[in-house]
Amino acid sequence: MEYTLDIEIKLPRNQVIEKFDNEENLKYWQKGFIGMEHLSGQKGKTGAISKLTYKMGKREIEMIETITFLDLPEALHLTFDAKNVYNIQENYFEELSNGNTKWTSKNEFKFSGFMKFMGFIMPSAFKKQSYSYMQDFKSFAEEGKSVLNS
Repeated sequence: MEYTLDIEIKLPRNQVIEKFDNEENLKYWQKGFIGMEHLSGQKGKTGAISKLTYKMGKREIEMIETITFLDLPEALHLTFDAKNVYNIQENYFEELSNGNTKWTSKNEFKFSGFMKFMGFIMPSAFKKQSYSYMQDFKSFAEEGKSVLNS
């Protein structure tokens, strides 16, 4: 399953990247985020591998994040490997003529096991979740709103 989403953030690109590229900010815009543990590679650089932990409903979900391409402020590509779900995500940040930033996120999901069925019957749920994270980041970046308060 593949899809592309974009959102305009009313901030200059350098300010967007400053907030986006700071792991301390994840808890403010990613609902359910519990923590991040660096596992290998040079932290924050191409090849770095980290374990992310999220609370989704009553379950805790762990996934392995790998930075596959890093060319900030223009692009950041990642993979996320969780039980029965593999996500390839390419993020692009474009400086707009009005001084704002366009964030484009290209996503590809590969499923196995039970998640193959879920991806087939509910593909819009994955797209909706991705866009929700983007909207929450926009609110955090522009207005300082945190998902911790919701």
